[in-house]
Amino acid sequence: MTLAAETKTVTPNKSMNEVAVIITTAGEMVVEFWTDVAPKTVENFKKLARQGFYDGTAIHRIVKGFMIQGGDPLTKDAKMESRWGTGGPGYQIKAEFNDKPHVRGVISMARSQNPDSAGSQFFICLGEARFLDRQYTAFGRLTRGDEVLGTIGNTPVTSSSSGEQSKPTARVGVESVKIVSEDSVK
Repeated sequence: MTLAAETKTVTPNKSMNEVAVIITTAGEMVVEFWTDVAPKTVENFKKLARQGFYDGTAIHRIVKGFMIQGGDPLTKDAKMESRWGTGGPGYQIKAEFNDKPHVRGVISMARSQNPDSAGSQFFICLGEARFLDRQYTAFGRLTRGDEVLGTIGNTPVTSSSSGEQSKPTARVGVESVKIVSEDSVK
């Protein structure tokens, strides 16, 4: 190989990285993706965001010190409140469990008892939740908006239909989730 050929080696362009900008009624959060450990999960989240799937939904579950949860399309309709937490995109994706720790700011896929039951619902950790490691698909983390995460996490809650203290007393809306180049948010 000649020196000229070696210098033409293509290196990944950092500017090609995409992030999610989650705009809520409490402010904006920016999420970087972990495509190295959860490529299919990241692509699913990006696809749904680009379709506007998350726009107009709500953070429907807040467990103090643990996590906030959103991504349920049923939260767009107040008349569906009794079913909030059960909605999805109409399909499920295979889990991509990995070694990324569930700590404050990590975004991960919500699911039922079935490991391969995630679809659109996600949660963002408010604190360390290492007991979820390798059992839920962590696929990114906040790079901006920790104060917004804290504000949402401090929203007053009441008992949900299951009796869990997790139902926000005021709507925390997800106005939009946009996929943009990482460079555009610096």
